[in-house]
Order: sequence, then structure tokens, then C-alpha cells
Amino acid sequence: MVLSRRTFSALAGTAALGISLGRSGGGAGGSGSAYAAARHTVGFDKYSMVIDGERVVLWSGEVHPFRLPSPSLWRDVLQKLRAHGYNAISIYASWNYHSPAPGQYDFTGVRDLDLFLRTATETGLYVILRPGPYINAEVDAGGFPGWLTVTKGTARTSDPTYLSYVDEWLTAVNRIAVRHLHTDGGGTIVLYQLENEYGNHVTSPLGLDYMAHLYAKVRADGIDVPLFHNDKGRNGHWAPGTFDTGGESGRYLYGFDGYPSPFAPPPDWGYFGIGGTKGGSTASPDTPGFVPEFGGGWFDPWGGVEFDGKGYAESARTRDAAYERRFYLTNLANGIKVHNVYMTYGGTSWGWLPAPCVYTSYDYGAALDEARRPTPKLVPMHQIGQLLHSVPDLAKLDRAEDVTATDPNIKVYHLVNPDTDAHVYVLRNDGTQQASSALPFSGLPVTLPGLDARLLTTGIALGRRKLRHSTAQPMLWLAAGRQDIAVLTGPAGTTTETALECASEPTVTVLEGSATCTYKGGALRVVARTDGLTRVLIEGGGTSAPLLLLLADDETSARLWRYDTPSGPVLVFGPALLRTAALRGTAVHLTGDTVEAADLEVWGPRGMSEVVWNRGTFRTRATASGSLRTEQRLPGVPSVPLPALGSWRHHAENPESAADFDDSAWKVANRTSSYSTTPVPAGQPVLFADDYGFHYGDVWYRGHFADAGGAGSVSLSYVAGTQGLLMAWLDGKPLGTHRLPVPDKKTVRQGTWTGTATFPVQEGDGPRVLSVLVRRMQHDMDGAVRDTHKAARGLTAVTFDGAAPEVTWRIQGAAAPDPVRGPLNHGGLYGERRGWHLPGFADGGWQAVDFPRAARRQGVDWYRTGFRLAVDPGVDASIGLTFTDDPDRAYRVQIFLNGWNMGQYINDVGPQHTFALPNGILNTRGLNTLALAVLSDGTTPSGPGEVRLTLMGSAAGGVPVTAVASPGRSL
Repeated sequence: MVLSRRTFSALAGTAALGISLGRSGGGAGGSGSAYAAARHTVGFDKYSMVIDGERVVLWSGEVHPFRLPSPSLWRDVLQKLRAHGYNAISIYASWNYHSPAPGQYDFTGVRDLDLFLRTATETGLYVILRPGPYINAEVDAGGFPGWLTVTKGTARTSDPTYLSYVDEWLTAVNRIAVRHLHTDGGGTIVLYQLENEYGNHVTSPLGLDYMAHLYAKVRADGIDVPLFHNDKGRNGHWAPGTFDTGGESGRYLYGFDGYPSPFAPPPDWGYFGIGGTKGGSTASPDTPGFVPEFGGGWFDPWGGVEFDGKGYAESARTRDAAYERRFYLTNLANGIKVHNVYMTYGGTSWGWLPAPCVYTSYDYGAALDEARRPTPKLVPMHQIGQLLHSVPDLAKLDRAEDVTATDPNIKVYHLVNPDTDAHVYVLRNDGTQQASSALPFSGLPVTLPGLDARLLTTGIALGRRKLRHSTAQPMLWLAAGRQDIAVLTGPAGTTTETALECASEPTVTVLEGSATCTYKGGALRVVARTDGLTRVLIEGGGTSAPLLLLLADDETSARLWRYDTPSGPVLVFGPALLRTAALRGTAVHLTGDTVEAADLEVWGPRGMSEVVWNRGTFRTRATASGSLRTEQRLPGVPSVPLPALGSWRHHAENPESAADFDDSAWKVANRTSSYSTTPVPAGQPVLFADDYGFHYGDVWYRGHFADAGGAGSVSLSYVAGTQGLLMAWLDGKPLGTHRLPVPDKKTVRQGTWTGTATFPVQEGDGPRVLSVLVRRMQHDMDGAVRDTHKAARGLTAVTFDGAAPEVTWRIQGAAAPDPVRGPLNHGGLYGERRGWHLPGFADGGWQAVDFPRAARRQGVDWYRTGFRLAVDPGVDASIGLTFTDDPDRAYRVQIFLNGWNMGQYINDVGPQHTFALPNGILNTRGLNTLALAVLSDGTTPSGPGEVRLTLMGSAAGGVPVTAVASPGRSL
């Protein structure tokens, strides 16, 4: 059985409803049984992917399951992307997220890759799987597990020790992946990536043998879909034929990543570019243009220097909807037919997941924000994605005769489908002011806003009629009942002309809006102003089926939703989101979201007479447009009251700083050698935290010595990630705090920082103890293949000026990994080791306090409280935790919600002040426990100041949310 593109979409999108499709696209049976039994094909040629014999432009968005630790919400995000026109997603699998120790791999709970891939299949999205082994992705060590930092061998090469660990990881992840390949009908994986932006050793056996090994390993594991690599730029690295693929040909693609500046004209990385190996897609002329990562935003560092302290809102502003039209349509014009936007949903780098170069939020300025809210950036993605789904001509285009615009600020790309003779024109205005140019195919002027673009076509089919030309951008067409429906779009307030070929003069009725219709020269010309939704019904004219022409402005087009069902496509107008549609008898059952009150109108197959929205039946009336419209408006989202946070309880921490603290159970730090890239200083033991098995979070040291007579000072050298710090005490008395600098524009990507703190030493009697706390932050990534993830974290050397006492060091970091929350959840603070962050901890003996706090103390203080929520079960509320305080106060907070580490707030650095609390971890209908671990350097009054719950967004609808396990007892 071979399924068409539309049948696949209908089938995969309804699998969760228990619909099983046969060849005809109809019928009922067990959940997805016919699909699972099918054998599918995944291939490509120089134009596009070819899936089950049909050309497909993969219109993909990057989503990371590990950045949304609530499996129920995966469905929410994927449904939103599918509704907005995406037909694919790209995902990393992060090795460190699944492997707490060598040979141990966890794919349960929030790490359930099998569940995520099933959800993608049920939602109707193809999957591009990217399991590394190195992924970069602004995560700790670029995705390498902490334990790999202390292993022999050179990573990202053919080193046999490294490859032995890689094979373990790939075996574990591929065991899951093979069950979800599109080729055997088990899922929707259609592409699989080898390594990630591997720009080193491209001509050396270290790299050539490494890539050949990965290729052979993946094939041996049963992965039979096409493989690819993403070149770090346009270099031609790892194009087909550049390394050994075991004699296999025609199953490997070249891809290249691109993050062009939004302040420069879009680059031509294909048909219209420089060509050759440095030209982008031209480096591999026999495979389709493929951008595995194209910048849909950018990351922001601690301090926010990338966006001048404005955070990710500025990323979204500089890479807005107009940016997407200019850059993404330019890509399509250049033959990019596998197009993945990084990121489309960024999410949260919770716990100790983030790389040193980023803070907790990974919103990225993406089209779907961290709170899962659709932003205006989804509008062009929606329009283009629906267009690619509806007009197959766009999957096979050649460069056509050059066209020069009459305005020099406008660039025109002209392409043609060699089979259908349909023509495509991408018009892009690189000027900052509105500009116009006459179209070569009609002589009509097209006006473009400054820094914007549009795609126009001639000769494409709109159902059973052909489009001669239009100054509006086509969005979709479908057959519903006895008529065809076509949607074209344009900026609000513009006048467009659409010409349809007609053998004779048709009957035309303007049902809504203002339009002038004339018939001349075998074409019907419809001139309309794009304000809201203009409806024109066209009947006759030599075509048996009527055509309902819908002309929408951009904002209105975002409320038009297509959904393919086994009984035929459905078009819905009105709500903020359509999640699913299914026809059962004469009723169409719809699920979706509203924010404001909205009308609901539905076009669908013949015989449809009832409308059910989110399980509620609405009375309807038939319209002249051939639709059903509900007589009642859909309600908007009700208010979401949030409680004030109070009843705080406090406990001071860091007993480890006391002179008489018992550290006898701690590990002795007496190693003499290390596999770290940081040299061990002469005369010093290895003090690097990773060498003693402490890979994440804070680490404590205690150095015992008899005396330091004659010493005037002690110098403590340490290595940490961005914004690391060190605190020291001598015999229980604070010596002070040393902080590493906030990144500037020159050091924004620096992942490893070194510092030396020098403190005066007071004389003392008898045995002495030096206590040191290092907030080590995270491991550096290894983008340049220099083993930089192995750079030390923690103390590196301790020396006394004027003395050389013999010091015995002991070290303590995080307790054993949380079996549910994983190794990245907690570090080595005393409270973490004792379970103070867990919901079941008994804090009844702690001191009752109020916020704001203003104590001045070097060290750690813990605060705990509980709060209840009672969010309406029919409301999806995205809730955050917001901190507000005097920015001169030097302290930082680790945030634990029901035992889950939701991130780190640095009051005097920023820029992040609001932290997303994902539903599932957050109990929206019950009790929650919030614990704050506050680390203060003692130089200023500490906080927190004001701490409050914040509504980041809400909608009526959503998806059912299952609580994420939050065990409450000490580990």
C-alpha cells in the first residue's frame, strides 16, 4: 500500500482517534493498524524529497523534547506546529539527558523518546532525528554526558575509546528509532543526521574514519532512511562522495546551516548564488537544497549583551514575520526544499542543562514562545506551509528567465515548474521604505512594505480552475462538498487583482467584502481590498464545480485552518487554533483553542450538518459560502486568578563552612593525573570536580592543614563556566567571594573562564580548615573539536604566600542522580544533598519569614512555601515565577518547583526575571511546593525581594495534562 501525502497527513493526524485507513483513505479499525502494516519509501532527487512516490517539501521546525520536561505538553506544541503549516519537526536527542553513567541509559518519564516519536506520528508530522553523538545546541558539553569528560581519548574523532562509548549511545537511541521509521510504517522518521556541524578533520583519517564509522554503525542498527550531515556554513564539507559509505549511494544528503544577520539582505544559497562547493546547495547538485538549521532567532547570554539587555523579545523583534518572509522565501527561491527553522519552539534549559553561553530561558525569539504561545511570527509560516501542502508545483522548480524590477530596491526571483509550466515569482524589498514594481506577467504594480517579501504565481491549479495571475499570495486550496475553495492573502489595506482562466463568462457573487469582478480575454478578474475576509463565489464559466475565492489579510489568514480527515479536508475559520478534526456520521468534531470570543465556521465534506467544538455541540446555520456557522460565538478564555506567595519558611545553610564540620565521608582529592584538557598545576593534587564524579552543580572543598605560619594570603585558582563564582571560609570565618565577569560582546561565546581569588590569612592555632564552595556552572561545548568539554571545573590550585603547608583535600558534590528527575536536576549544596528541595521534606521547624529579605551574609539560605492553584480544567494557563529586586543586590537563586530545578536567577546580572513553570510539573489544580536556594556573596544585602506568580499566557482549550512524577522524599 502506498499512501499519498494527503492520506498520510489525514492518517497520522487521526491515529490517536483509532482510525485505520486503507488504500481509499476511509474505514475504521484498530489504532493505526493499516498504517503500521504498510511499507513506505523515502528518497530524493535534485529537486526535493520523494516520499511514497510523491514530491514533498519538508517545512520543518526545530523542537527539543528535553527543553519541555512535561510529556503531555509535547502534544500541545506539535499540534500547534502542524496547525500552522509545518509538516515536519527536527529534534536533537541529547546524550547527557539520558545517560547518568557509562552503560546506563534512561528513556523513561520526561526522557521517553519513544513517546515523543509516537506523539509526532499521531500528530501527523515527519521527523528529522539528530542524535549526535555531539549536538552543540547550547546545552552542557554540547550534549556529551558529564562522565565522558573524564574518559581517555579524543572526542569527535576515530579514537577507539571514544567510539566505544559512541556505539553504546547510538545502540540505545537507535533501538528506539528503528521502531519509528517511516519506511516500515512504524512512525514518521524520514531523515537521520550524523554528527553535528563537524568542520574539523575533513581530510584527515581522524574525521574521515569517524564519519565512516558513524555511517556504518547507524546502518547496522537498522536505520534505513536517508542520512545527512549539517555543514557548519557553506563549505561543501561531508557532501556525498567525500567519505566512505560502505558502497551505498543515493541515500545520503548534503545539508548546511545558516544564521544570517537580520540586518543584511538575505543571502542566495542555491540557484541564484555563487555556485560550487561554497555556494550552499550547489555543493551537492544531485540532492535537494537542504538547510538543517536556519536561524529563526538567536540565543542570549548571561547579562543579555546580545540584545542590549532586552532579552528574547528583541530577538523576536529583529527576526519578525517580515524577516521570515524575506529570508525563507529567498531560500525557497534558491531551491531549498528541506527547510528547518532553528528554533521554532525553544523552551527551557532547566536544571544544569544550559551551556555556559546561555541562561535558563531558551525562548530564542522563536515563533512559538517559551510559554507555548503562538506569536505573530507563525503567520508567514502558516501561509507558506499551507501553500506548500496545497500546490505540489512548488516542489519541483528550475530557475527561469531573469526578471528585473522597476524599483532597484526590489529583487525578483523567477522560477518555473518544468512539468506544469507554473511560474513562481518571489519579490523582495530590501529597502526600508514601501516600494512598487510592475509584474512581467500582467503589467500590474505590486507594492511591498519596506524589508518584506511576497510569493506570487501564475499557472497553478486552484481546484478545477487555473490561476492566470494574482497580486495576492496564494495560501491554499481544497475541495469541500460540491465546491473548491481557494485562499489568497495580502497585507491589510492593499488592493489585489486575481485573474482566473474561464472558458466563458461565469456567474459571480460577492458574498462578503468589497470586490469588483470583470470578464475579459478568457479570464475573470477579481479586484478586492484585503481587509478581513472577502468572499467571492464563482460558478460556471466552463467549470462544473463552483469556486469560493477567499481573500484574506495576513492577520485574518492566521484564523483559517485546514485539516485533512479520512473523509476529506475540512476548513475552519474563526478560533485561535484548530488542533484536530474528525467526521463521525453527520457531525464534525473539532478541538482547539480560543483566547478571545470567536465565531466558528466550517467547510467540509457533503452530509456534514453538526458541529461539535471541544465536546460541546453548537447550533449551526448554513451559509451562502457553503459552510456551517455556529449561531453562538465560541467563548474566550476566562480569567486565571493566581495566589500571592506567602508563608515562607527559612533555614540558613552551608554547615560545610564551619571549622568542626564532619567531612570524613567526603572523597579524598588526591589524584595525581587527569584526562582533562586543563593541566594539573605542579605540586598540586587533582582538584577538578569531574575527576571525582561530580559533574553538575555546586561543589564543596575542605582543605585540612596543621598551620600556615608566615602566610600573608591564600590564592585559590578555579575554572568554571560563564558566571561561575567561588566563596571561601577559613576556620569557619568568611574570607570573601570571587566572581567571574559578565560576558561582553567579545566574550559572549566563551565557555570556560579562569579566575584566582586572593584573600588575607589571619594567624590561628592548631589544625586549620579552608572551606571552599565553587559554583562551577556548566561544561563548555566542543564545537571546534578540541575536547573543550573536558576543561576542568572547580578548584585547580591553592597556594599560600609565605608558607607551604601540606593540605589534605576532601571534596563533595551532588548526591546520586535523581532516578526520576535525572542527573542534571541538582548539585552539591547541603540542602540538595538533604532533600530540602523536595516536596515531601518536613520544614515545620524552619523559621517563618516574609519577603522581601535584606540580610547580608556570605553563603546559602533556603526558603520554602506552598501554594494552591485552581485553574479551570478547560483552560491552558502558562504560569511563570517572577523575581523583582534592586539590581545592585548580589545574589542568585536556584528555583525548585515540586523538586524540579527550573533554573537559576542572578539578580545583578539578568536579563531573565520570569521563569516558565511547565504544567505537569506545576500542579494547576492542587498543591505545589516551591523551594528557593539563595546564594549571596555578602557584599550587599541579599534577597529575594518580590517573588510572585505571573500569567504568561492562557487559552480556552489546550490538551489533557498528566502530572509528571515528583517524588517527595530525600534521595
